[in-house]
Amino acid sequence: EVQLVESGGGLVQAGGSLRLSCAASGFSFDDYAIGWFRQAPGKEREGVSYISASDGNSYYTDSVKGRFIISSDKAKNTVYLQMNSLKPEDTAVYYCAADSADSSSLRSYDYDYWGQGTQVTVSS
Repeated sequence: EVQLVESGGGLVQAGGSLRLSCAASGFSFDDYAIGWFRQAPGKEREGVSYISASDGNSYYTDSVKGRFIISSDKAKNTVYLQMNSLKPEDTAVYYCAADSADSSSLRSYDYDYWGQGTQVTVSS
């Protein structure tokens, strides 16, 4: 059974940092791209970042470039999202998701499996 479990969310002041973790079971990161998405109240889900399975390349949406870093530890089957210089507008539920086709995209419909999400709240 494929499972993704996020952790590491919480409450932080603006300018602070958090590291989210996405622990996977039931599949190997060698075969799946992993993406991070977020959804703020009243807003649509937004793709934040992904890391490719085939070449390890990463991509970031413009609003987080230079502040967030995605990385993977294949030995632990875990992907991380290091979030620095957090802003109140980063407040959202953050989800990780797995893409079996390694589509190199942040389109939600390309992702097959989703975690339950972890809340990130940034206070001003």
